[in-house]
This record gives sequence, structure tokens and C-alpha cells, in this order.
Amino acid sequence: MKIVRVTYTCKPEYVEQNKANIRNVMAELRQINNPGINYNCCLGADGKSFTHTAFFSSEEAEKVLLTLPVFISFQQQLKASGPETPPKQELLSLVGSSKDIFNA
Repeated sequence: MKIVRVTYTCKPEYVEQNKANIRNVMAELRQINNPGINYNCCLGADGKSFTHTAFFSSEEAEKVLLTLPVFISFQQQLKASGPETPPKQELLSLVGSSKDIFNA
């Protein structure tokens, strides 16, 4: 399993577009319904800081997300927006979960 957390802060004028782009990514992920991807995004209390957390059952599952045209577009638009704080990626290790993430 691979777990990735990405955090960044948008400029206030880009927040709504970023939220729309994230909704597009999530809609595509729901449509393809890959059982090896569990991806979430949350907005911070400041209304402009985003935290994405992705759980992948394998490297192949991660590649599915990274090669989706809608995800590539999301990343390109975010970069072009000039975020206040650029994306920072962290790799995490699961200690415990209230649910079986991949029914494994």
C-alpha cells in the first residue's frame, strides 16, 4: 500500500476553480471505480488550504490516477494559478484504520 498526502494553499481568487477541478477528478474516479484507489480532499478552516490524501493498493493503482487526463489538467491548472504555498507531498504509513481500506 502507498499513501500520499499533498497540501497547498491557493490564492483566494482560485479557490472556487480548484474546488471545481477537484470535483471533476472525483467524478472521474467514481466513474472508473478502481478498487485500488481511495482518494479524498479536504479544505482547511482558512478556506484556501487543501489537503489531498490518496491510498493506493499498488503502484499500478497510483498510475491510474496519475495518468487520468482530468487529473493532469487539475495539476497543470493548479501550478499555473501560482499557489500561495506550493504543493508539498508526503509519503505516509498506515498505523490503523476504522475500516478495511481495500478489503485485504
